[in-house]
Parts: sequence; structure tokens; C-alpha cells
Amino acid sequence: MLKLSYANCLSDRVGEHGIDPDHLAPGGEAAAAIAAHTKKLASTRGKGWERWRELPFDPMRREHVTGVRNAVERCRGKFENLVVLGIGGSALGNIALQSSLNPPTYNLLDPSKRFGPRVFVVDNVDPAYFGAILEFCKTHGGIQKTLFNVISKSGETAETAAQFMIIRDELRKAIGTNYAQNIVAVTDPAKGTMRQICDREGYTTLPVPDGVGGRFSVLSPVGLFSAAMAGIDIDALLDGAADMDKACSREDITQNPAAMLAYLLVELGETKGKINHVMMPYSNALYLLADWYRQLWAESLGKRVDLQGQTVFAGFTPIKALGTTDQHSQVQLYREGPNDKVLGLVEVESFADHSRGVHGDMTIPSGLGVEAVKYLEGATMSGLLNAEKRATEYALVESRRPNYTIHFPKIDAYHVGQFIALWEITTSYAGLLLNIDAYDQPAVELGKQATFGLMGKKGFENFKSQVDSTLGASTRVISA
Repeated sequence: MLKLSYANCLSDRVGEHGIDPDHLAPGGEAAAAIAAHTKKLASTRGKGWERWRELPFDPMRREHVTGVRNAVERCRGKFENLVVLGIGGSALGNIALQSSLNPPTYNLLDPSKRFGPRVFVVDNVDPAYFGAILEFCKTHGGIQKTLFNVISKSGETAETAAQFMIIRDELRKAIGTNYAQNIVAVTDPAKGTMRQICDREGYTTLPVPDGVGGRFSVLSPVGLFSAAMAGIDIDALLDGAADMDKACSREDITQNPAAMLAYLLVELGETKGKINHVMMPYSNALYLLADWYRQLWAESLGKRVDLQGQTVFAGFTPIKALGTTDQHSQVQLYREGPNDKVLGLVEVESFADHSRGVHGDMTIPSGLGVEAVKYLEGATMSGLLNAEKRATEYALVESRRPNYTIHFPKIDAYHVGQFIALWEITTSYAGLLLNIDAYDQPAVELGKQATFGLMGKKGFENFKSQVDSTLGASTRVISA
């Protein structure tokens, strides 16, 4: 199991910048609040926008895993490339799973050493980026040997719709009327524009479950299909999430890692001014999980009004960093800049996973003959990495900077599943503590509507005029 070390967030470690440990004791204010919120989450789980809580459990799990495995079996051995088309929650989870659970050189490996096709997740409409990936696929196996996983609940998200329209045209030109075999769509099971297209053109489809928002969807077919195509153990992923869910259902805050994380981060933000929350994995494999966390934390908690409609401007700014890389680029700021941050460090005990072709440790050899670096001889790379993490933790405490550590015994599907569930449930607790709706995202809609207007979508013409009126001509411009 993952472990959470939180002593460095308390006042007996970081003085007035930390939380009084008495608040966490039985009868303390945190203990009572968390017990009440745990009961509330138990009463709402599986309902409305909290259906994601049931993704690791039957019957949703059985239904989704069966559908994913059937789709994977249909595609097995037929494709050299898999291109995932999506944005936001439809992409970040896929990227995080691939980067954490497959070798960094996965796409470069000989096909006999890979667990499936090469995987590319296209999460933007940058034409150079998208065009380069398409060109690579055309020259490495061909468009005929490329499977496209289109993820869109409605089919009307501008970015994914544009991507899809381009690849559909490319496939039709290259393959003809049988092009549908090269598309697996993850979309609404019953309604929407993409559902109509899928039914009309005969694509294989998997469901975006009702009540599962994009940023909570990685453990649904949204994330499971591409993971399974690349050989990731999706059962272990869901097992980890299920076990973490059980741990995060305990009423005692000192036994519930999600409740503890949520309380500390919200309390430090609301009462101590620690409004910037850094996630700093000491592992390259886990680095892009921080991107997934950033969307989850920012979009869920950044709200103008509370549940009573009062203006509160809630939320915290999530920041990603990488240990040890950012010890040399960010820690100067974190130690001596504004004391407005909580740092989440992520430590890995063992890096070996030979079943997935991931190298274990490396020993630093002797024989260089230089006294200044002799202390490194015979040490391991993981030993150095974790010593640097421990040293940073110490330096932060010395500067009275609150921080916590999440410990991974090793990086595998089970523990990554635990990490995902931990942060999803932490987000739910944080929403209750902030008294906001953690599941909507009203501020995102205006930008979407303005984009529709600027691109000429019928019914949104007034947004173009509003944009032009507000922004006007660019009169204050400096040319270099």
C-alpha cells in the first residue's frame, strides 16, 4: 500500500506555518469534521456525479473490463500504432498511465519487445504536433496499420472533433469504405453527436459512463482501453483503486489518507496562506501523473461561489516539479521565496519491474580516481535519488515550509491505481471542506462558447461580436 507521511505539515515541525496536532486528535475540530464528511460521502457515493467511486467495483468494473478486453482482442496484432484523440480528462489520464507503467523508450522498442502498438496521445490542435504524429504513422506501418481511439462524450468538443474529422478523412482516402475498423470510439452509450456518427458508420464503441466527469474518468474505458492495448494490467490498476477506496472510507482522520490530505491542504491554504500546492515526484515515470493531478485539483476546486451562491473564490494553484531536476531550478524559490506553498514529495522504494522491461537499480562504479566524488562509489542511483529527496525534505523543514511525502513501495499498476483513487477521493473531501461543488466547471464554458463563435458555429454569432468588442484592435503592441 501507499503510505502518507504528513508530520512536516504540523506545527511541531514547521512552527506557525503548520497545523496544530491537537486539531487531529480524537475530539479535535478536524476529527469531527472529517467523520461527518465521511458519512456524507458514504451516502452519496455512486450517485449523480459521484458514480466514479464505483468504477473499481462490480458491476461497473465487470462491464467495462469485459468491453475493453473484447475491443482489445478484436484489435490485437492488427495495428502498429495507436493514436488517442482527446483533451483534458480524455487525455491526461491516458498519458499518465503510459508514462508511469511503460518504459520511457516504449515507442522505440522492437515490436517483439513491446506489449502492443506504439502509443501516441494527441491532446492539442497544434497543427505541427498533430501533423508530425500522423506523418510518423504513415511512414511507420502506414495509416492502414494505425488505430485511432477517439474519446469524446458528446462529439462536439472542438479540439477532438477537429482531430477526428482530419483522421476520418485520411482513413477514408487510404482505406475506403472499410475504414471504420481503424476507429474505437469512447463516447456516450446512448446519445450525442458522436454516438450518432458511431451508429451510422459502424465504429467499435466503449462507454463514457453517466455521472463520471472527464477528470474522474481514467479508471473507466476512457483510460483503460489504451492502457490494455499497451499491455498494462488493468485489473491490478482497479484492484489498487478499490483497496485505496476502502482505506479512504474510514471515519478516523488518522487512518484515512485522503481525509488527512484534504484537511491539511485545505486548512493550510485557508488559514495559513499556503495557496500553491506543488507535486514533486522523485521519479521520471511518475512526473506526468502530476499533470493529471493538476487538472483534478484546479478544475474541481477553483470555484467563484460556494454551495449557497456566496462569492468565495475558492481553490488552490497546483504546480508540478520533478525531483531531483527541480532542486536545481525551483527549490531556491520554494525555500526562500514566499512561504505560500505546500510541497507534496513522492518517493519510490524500489524501481525494478522486470516483468515490464523496466530496469532496476544501477550501481555507481569506482575507479575514477577523484577524491571529490569518491563518496559516490558503490552507491546506487536510487540511493542517491532518495537521499536527495530526504535532504530536500530536511531543507524545507529547516525553512519552515510545510511538506508531505507519498511513499510508493514500487511503481506498478496496483500502486498507480491507488494513487489515482487517493487523489480523486481527496478532491471530494476538499470540495466538502471548501463547501463548493467539486464536479462542475462553469468557468470553462465561456471559452468554449467564444471559440464556437470565432469559428463560425451557428447560434454562437453573438460571442464573436462580444470577443471583438472586448478585445478590440491590438493597439498596444511592441515588435522586437
